[in-house]
Amino acid sequence: MDYIEINSKIMFGKPTIKGTRITVELILEELAVGKTPDNLISAHPNLKKDDI
Repeated sequence: MDYIEINSKIMFGKPTIKGTRITVELILEELAVGKTPDNLISAHPNLKKDDI
């Protein structure tokens, strides 16, 4: 749980990458359609490879 947090005040309580408003769901959906970690980092500069 070093990288994921759940806060009812952020993104309706969905699990997010700690310190961001990027949901774990979004990351998994993007990876499922073939995006690479580098694509995700380009699209969301607050992400780090360890977050993904």
